[in-house]
Amino acid sequence: MTRAEKTQLIEDLKQKFEGSEYFYITDSSFLSVEEVNNLRGLFFEKGIEMKVVKNTLVRKALEGVSSEKNFEGLYDALKGPTSILFTEVANAPAKVLKEFRETHDKPVLKAAYIDTDVFVGDDQIAALADLKSKEDLLAEIIGLLQSPPKTVISSLQSGGQTLAGLMKALQERSEN
Repeated sequence: MTRAEKTQLIEDLKQKFEGSEYFYITDSSFLSVEEVNNLRGLFFEKGIEMKVVKNTLVRKALEGVSSEKNFEGLYDALKGPTSILFTEVANAPAKVLKEFRETHDKPVLKAAYIDTDVFVGDDQIAALADLKSKEDLLAEIIGLLQSPPKTVISSLQSGGQTLAGLMKALQERSEN
């Protein structure tokens, strides 16, 4: 790879990191070509982009991004073979990794960057897989916001029927 190609790759990675709220750093070495292709297919189905990149290029790209992103915690994970997983849904790569790991020992999660938080270590897969997506959280909030008015309306409707029944019974009693 020429110097110009490396510079371009660093710039491309820098733009990816700047525009990405979520990405994972994994080690998929020791997987066979067939296993890597299967894993790539699973990632592709979920809209996850997998890139295998040299650690020094990743680090230079991360260092070129604003310090507000808090990438410093990821630098220790940049050792050995590295694959970067870019995603639009925070928990999607963890779910794919968790499912794939039911039948394989690899890939190992080195670190994950989730909206300025850094998760380090393979033991974080379960916690990351259980994260709720933005869509899930919005659905829950909408459900919670709709719940009180629904309860009030149903109470008023049932209470109105009870009240109407009570008024009718009082009217009949007064007529007798």
